[in-house]
Amino acid sequence: MTDELMGYDALALGGLIRKGEISPFETLDIIIQRIEKVNAKLNAVIHTLYDQARDIAKNYRDKIIESKLPDAPFYGVPFLLKDLLAEYEGAPFHEGSRAVEGYLSKLDSELVKRHKAAGLVVVGKTNTPEFGLLPTTEPALYGPTANPWDTTLTPGGSSGGSAAAVAAGIVPMAHGNDGGGSIRIPASCCGLFGLKPTRGRNPLGPLFGDIGTGIVHEHTVTVTVRDSAALLDATSGPDLGDPYVAPPRERPFLDETARDVGRLKIGLLTGIPEGWNEETRVHPDCEKAATDAARLCESLGHIVEEILPEVFSYPSLSMSFGRIFSCLAGRFVAYWEKELGKQLTQDLFEPMTWVTVQAGLKRTGADYLGALEDCQRFSRKLANWYHDGSYDMILSPTLSIPPTKLGAFQPSPDDPMRALNVTRAFVAFTYFCNLTGQPAMSVPLFWNDDGVPIGVQFAGRFGDEAALFRLASQLEQASPWTDRKPPVHCSNRS
Repeated sequence: MTDELMGYDALALGGLIRKGEISPFETLDIIIQRIEKVNAKLNAVIHTLYDQARDIAKNYRDKIIESKLPDAPFYGVPFLLKDLLAEYEGAPFHEGSRAVEGYLSKLDSELVKRHKAAGLVVVGKTNTPEFGLLPTTEPALYGPTANPWDTTLTPGGSSGGSAAAVAAGIVPMAHGNDGGGSIRIPASCCGLFGLKPTRGRNPLGPLFGDIGTGIVHEHTVTVTVRDSAALLDATSGPDLGDPYVAPPRERPFLDETARDVGRLKIGLLTGIPEGWNEETRVHPDCEKAATDAARLCESLGHIVEEILPEVFSYPSLSMSFGRIFSCLAGRFVAYWEKELGKQLTQDLFEPMTWVTVQAGLKRTGADYLGALEDCQRFSRKLANWYHDGSYDMILSPTLSIPPTKLGAFQPSPDDPMRALNVTRAFVAFTYFCNLTGQPAMSVPLFWNDDGVPIGVQFAGRFGDEAALFRLASQLEQASPWTDRKPPVHCSNRS
């Protein structure tokens, strides 16, 4: 079967299927062929769910024949689910950890239920670092995922398997989640659009109300802006029992992508403030990506003002984030010990995971609450800055360094904490949005001289994904990226 669907985004594929121009079976077979063609070069898909997907495709075909189509924007569109947090009943669920190897999910997470209701057909699970703790995708359990733009480089993490699969053209979008940048970082590394929604926008139930006091958010990595908007329309909204919800949207996010963005006031940040891992220096490629994006925004009529890093200085912020994150790691282990009914020992975990878990277990309740209060004070400071200066968003590099070589996070005898040090460089501009809960997106507007994508981040006001989608759509038209293809791509003949 020839691949006649290359270049279609998820909404377009759904439209073709609904019109009967291609069947769910044909679409699924093409995606399976894509996985088999390039995955050996990338190691992005770690579990295939072909039989389950074919059963669903048969059901969808029957509904088409009977003219009983539901109102589902992605009807029959194959989809990849990241093997972290969001569960799919009956599928392997290992979260990148040898400690959990062999586990099968007992239920569908609420988010996955909404994926299914939107018409998506889960065809496989993607690679992730152990418990999503690192911004690279190199778990000991499944091995590293390669970047399609340069297979010696990391695709980022923790949604690196999903990003590599989308960048290589396997699927037009795939699931991701973000606890410190884990949607935006791989989107930057792989030349994709990646939006982290506002806290509470997408559900985490039924097993969790929030994760890590609300630092973890669910969504996707996509090629096009409109796919991200349409999927957020399909999945967002409160679930029964949620501890809090995001402010209601004014209209569908997909509609926002066609609306006039107006004239935005954007603050350009190219230096790292005190408290945001200030020992990290911004690489010239990353700074150029941000300044080029600023000039593009100005050419489109927006006001861009350079802002000094000192405006956001908060000396204890990264330490407070680290305390919360280490407590979260400790909670992951405690959760799985209860679920599996056994004690999990050091030999089952990667060294960096074990160190992080032990650090979390040493924290007291007072430590944890103090870190939370610290983050909440910073959130108020940043919200007031947006309000007082009438800023709509902050523009910055997504990463402070380009994608590193695979293996760069591995400890060495002279640098046992190398993973932590490299992580600081990756999350320096991303993690504050997890603490504040505000939406942020990485947009692929720049490729360096080596042909490697370098994303830029726009961080919006709390609850205002609409402005981000409007701007992203404008940028997508002004500086298109969808025709760019990496060396490892399903459209390549070899």
